[in-house]
Amino acid sequence: MVFETYTLSNGIRLIHRPVKANVAHCGIILNTGSRDEKEDEWGIAHFIEHVVFKGTTKRKAYHILSRMEDVGGELNAYTTKEETCIYTTFLDKDYKRALELISDITFNSVFPEKELEKEKEVILDEINSYKDSPSELIFDDFEELIFKKDPIGRNILGTPKHIKAFKRNDILNFISNNYHTDQMVISSVGNIPFKKLVKMVEKYFGGIAENIRVDKRKKPNSYKPRTQTLVKNTYQRHCVLGNVAYDANDDRRIPLSLLTNILGGPGMNSRLNLSLREKHGLAYNIEANYTPYADTGVFSIYFGTDKGYLDKCLNLIHKEMDLLCTKKLGPGQLTKAKNQMIGQIAISSENNENLMLNVGKSFLLYNRVDSLEEIYQKVESITAEQLIEVANEILNKDRLTTLMYK
Repeated sequence: MVFETYTLSNGIRLIHRPVKANVAHCGIILNTGSRDEKEDEWGIAHFIEHVVFKGTTKRKAYHILSRMEDVGGELNAYTTKEETCIYTTFLDKDYKRALELISDITFNSVFPEKELEKEKEVILDEINSYKDSPSELIFDDFEELIFKKDPIGRNILGTPKHIKAFKRNDILNFISNNYHTDQMVISSVGNIPFKKLVKMVEKYFGGIAENIRVDKRKKPNSYKPRTQTLVKNTYQRHCVLGNVAYDANDDRRIPLSLLTNILGGPGMNSRLNLSLREKHGLAYNIEANYTPYADTGVFSIYFGTDKGYLDKCLNLIHKEMDLLCTKKLGPGQLTKAKNQMIGQIAISSENNENLMLNVGKSFLLYNRVDSLEEIYQKVESITAEQLIEVANEILNKDRLTTLMYK
């Protein structure tokens, strides 16, 4: 897999994957998210993601929303705890239009107070909608529990109190303090000569003033396992249990990813799905997840079940975890698990939008991108001994935090 890269004088980096397709994808990914907020800024990173579309020095909100839609394209954005992204999908003939718009939105937004007040209501509705989705809300509550009183543990949306208090100057201050040019990557997947792409990127991003990050993020406080039950007015019982895990630079993240896939990945043949759903019929949804951050990570297992089955589900989950901690995978089992994960990676890479976002994030964090062949080799090199070592560290019953909605 071929990637071409370029760095502007202000530190903004470009990575491009040439493909022969009529549809192209590009976006700008910033190494800034909700964990970079101060206490009184809770929710502002996500709020900015919304209001950057509300007007620039040369466009009204309608013109921003119509710019790509008028040519059949799509414009979108997202915020996580560590990144903000604005991206678009379009026909390859519209690269110039796409790059100019992304630059205008990212660096020339004016955040009119009238539009800010209207968007606050939208965010408040989003918060209320989230509260009506316990299967989503519980993940945020779980991270707040394991990262007690730490910015990375706070949910991305913020609180109504914080959202209502935001002013235009608060937004400008957050951008000035956190939108660093050496922490930005423009990622592209499409059919365009690289020299032509570089020329466009220089035109629309080269004039942005350099703003280099100086301060490092504060590492989360030491972890202490906890158990908590919250009373919710829901028919089902929801539960998340898990542990802090390896960060994005830890080589053990690859074995943990495989272990997570075996235990409760998207495949219907995951151990937890076969046990809780197929064999015992106790849960419709059971999944395991691993999210690495810059200096920490989170491993979790989620399930929802009838109120009478909660304890039985927990017992079955602990049984499957104990097996992974005590019984080494045989050669056939290990090969099967690796082949499944490699297949999932290969299929995901066929989606060029996902590829653009994943490549951009990898380049942002590591200043390089592994080829598919290199990724496959890393998966193939995992041993049964590594898996059991990782299992005993991450799935250790004494290290698990459990959160239940009853």
